[in-house]
Amino acid sequence: MKSCTKCVMPESAESLGFDSGGTCSVCRQVEFKQTAIDWNAKLEEFHKIIDGVRGKHDYDCIVPFSGGKDSTFTLWYLVKKLKLKPLVVRFDHGFMRQTLIENNVRTFRTLGCDVMNFTPNWQVVRKLMFESLRRRGDFCWHCHTGIFAYPMWIALEKKIPLVIWGEPSAEYSSFYSYDEDEEVDERRFNSFVNLGINAEDMLGMIDNTVGDYPVTARDLKPFSYPPIADLRALKLRSVCLGSYIPWDVKEQTALIREELGWQGEEVEGVPPEYDYEKIECFMQGMRDYIKYLKRGFGRTTHLASIDIRNGRLTREQGVELVKQYDGKRPNSIEIFLKYLGITEKEFMEIVRPHVVEPHVMPELEEMAANKMNQKPWDFDNWTRIVGDRRVDK
Repeated sequence: MKSCTKCVMPESAESLGFDSGGTCSVCRQVEFKQTAIDWNAKLEEFHKIIDGVRGKHDYDCIVPFSGGKDSTFTLWYLVKKLKLKPLVVRFDHGFMRQTLIENNVRTFRTLGCDVMNFTPNWQVVRKLMFESLRRRGDFCWHCHTGIFAYPMWIALEKKIPLVIWGEPSAEYSSFYSYDEDEEVDERRFNSFVNLGINAEDMLGMIDNTVGDYPVTARDLKPFSYPPIADLRALKLRSVCLGSYIPWDVKEQTALIREELGWQGEEVEGVPPEYDYEKIECFMQGMRDYIKYLKRGFGRTTHLASIDIRNGRLTREQGVELVKQYDGKRPNSIEIFLKYLGITEKEFMEIVRPHVVEPHVMPELEEMAANKMNQKPWDFDNWTRIVGDRRVDK
């Protein structure tokens, strides 16, 4: 399988393209970011957006917040650097870890922010997880859509015409590039966030007959994008901070550690030196494992490529890291299978139709022998509650 000649991303990565020299489109986008953008002018543009809303509403903006490195830095920047009053909106996907929760409390109290938390119905989430795994080979549809749609509903409800996110997608993928104006709008939502399935579609796909709870359109509202006419009436803007300042995860993580006492965490399949990556979800190892089964690469490929582009790692070092960490069977699969009520063999057969050529999906026996040996320290605390019972003991 062909990989980028500069970083270690393979041709099976979604949205990636290669130039005649074999360099991937994201590497070229980052080169453009580093050499061709007038960041002073971009920051002035951002200040004009801020000045248009500052002090005119109950809150200056909404900050969608996971508690990971990017949303934490974004919140710090807006409060400390720009002196804004944001409303923090946190969508609880159901897999938050204790370190993350403690980070969040520390961040909110240190910065002094109003916070809204929303947790969707777990019985509905389980149905959505299974259906999106079956249809798209990705069980995170509820997370993708909820994180991006729910804050927009709150913006309408509270009449707050500005939503500010963290990094732009151009930093890591090629759905957009740095020479485009990327707004986090309905076009972006339908292009890749919702995996090509909207909430109305999903309502007709999921099994509504299991248990006593009938799922209706009301239950899927948090996962649907608000009417465009209502957003236009509010003159709502939804932008990425990283479109206006150069994004650097290493520097930003060091800053929030110092300023907020933010702590990293071990994540399945992630080298320890990247303890800042995806700490907000105890199912992250499972999600990266599915990516490996489908596309032949995992989280370490992504992380090594970022460091290569920023001159912090050689390609040879990246290749060695990938060999060491990508593709191992995570311990979280034990919990995941119980959530969905399927066997590992059934899981593998669900994923198989979603494999992206030229990658060839390994067989069950091969993956079972290639498992992670060490469980994260908090593994036994990850919730095993499926419905009305625990299923681990």
